[in-house]
Amino acid sequence: MTLQVGVVGVGNIGSIHAGVYKEHPKTELVAVCDIMKEKADRAAEKFGCRAFYSVQEMLDSGIRLDACSVATKGEENGGEHFEPTMQLLGAGIPVLGEKPISNRIEEGEQMVALAREKRLPYGVNLNHRFTPAAERAKRWVEEGRLGKLHMINMKMWINNPVETSPWFHLRALHPHSFDVIRYFCGDVKRVAAFMMKGEGRTIWSNAQIIMEFENGAIGNLVGSYDAGPSYGLERCELVGSKGRFVLEDACEQLTFYPRQGIETETYSCLGGMKAFPETFKSRISDWIEQLDAKVPFDQINGSGEDALRAQYIIEAAIRSFETSSIVEL
Repeated sequence: MTLQVGVVGVGNIGSIHAGVYKEHPKTELVAVCDIMKEKADRAAEKFGCRAFYSVQEMLDSGIRLDACSVATKGEENGGEHFEPTMQLLGAGIPVLGEKPISNRIEEGEQMVALAREKRLPYGVNLNHRFTPAAERAKRWVEEGRLGKLHMINMKMWINNPVETSPWFHLRALHPHSFDVIRYFCGDVKRVAAFMMKGEGRTIWSNAQIIMEFENGAIGNLVGSYDAGPSYGLERCELVGSKGRFVLEDACEQLTFYPRQGIETETYSCLGGMKAFPETFKSRISDWIEQLDAKVPFDQINGSGEDALRAQYIIEAAIRSFETSSIVEL
């Protein structure tokens, strides 16, 4: 049966969600919703579906919804996710949300708890891990090719001049970074953070965050909103007792380096994925395939629980910086 889906919030990212649903053979986009009427109407015309101006109006219409994306925005890009997500989950509808799960931990906890209570699939668009290169690297870890994990070095940075809050850089960008870190290394035990304001900035636009993991590994994140396009988007290096890998820009190049020996193994554009924008289709398609396969709610890839755990690390980093201390999670 074709899944009937809707998208709440049809700005730039919401329109990407809508486009994927529109083209996917297992979904039919039946609704778009936005509190800005002109946005909803424009998206409805573009994608050939019904327009709604509130989630409640959409639910009251009687339209069948098998799942919805919530691509709202708000303060720190997560301030408006809570209400529509809770409304949809409360109505029994699986949700794929945008990151961050919320810029308020207590809201993220409530969304995850409601999805668990209702046994509903709840995912978040943690798209950086949904690449053939990341999946290949994950297999290497699981198969023991790297041996015992020693350390991870993660870098993620872009040029973003927005100055909406002191913690905008941390809360808006690094749900992705910490999800990738957790994907490879597991849960973080302790965090220490250092931050600085870039030239002319009023927010903490640069960060160096060090971590100790539950499994004993150590790592660090370098993050910035003061980077340029020539810097690249991200780089992930995972080092173990038998070897290491380096993953460049989420999907573009993956290289394995053995500890003993000099022969390396390099893949470019694994699975035909050439650039970061393609990760949206990859992630949303995985969500669709899991819904179609009726995967249990607690086995969703890139789940709300994963997103919440990434947010816990961010808040711990903020506390560490504010208190000049190492923070236990």
